Amino acid sequence: MAGGDEFYSSDRPEHPQMAEDRPRGGGPEDREAGVGPGRVWLWWIVMAVVILILFFLFI
Repeated sequence: MAGGDEFYSSDRPEHPQMAEDRPRGGGPEDREAGVGPGRVWLWWIVMAVVILILFFLFI
């Protein structure tokens, strides 16, 4: 029967570490997922313009 080192090393590949399937850290693509402060102000301005247009149309 094979000894401990021979038994466990016979089937193993040369580099037994698995590739990482979920990289750590964030990149530029992660920043687009949320709504940033610039986009919130953009929507506030768009809503204000629409309200002003509707206000002047119905005076």
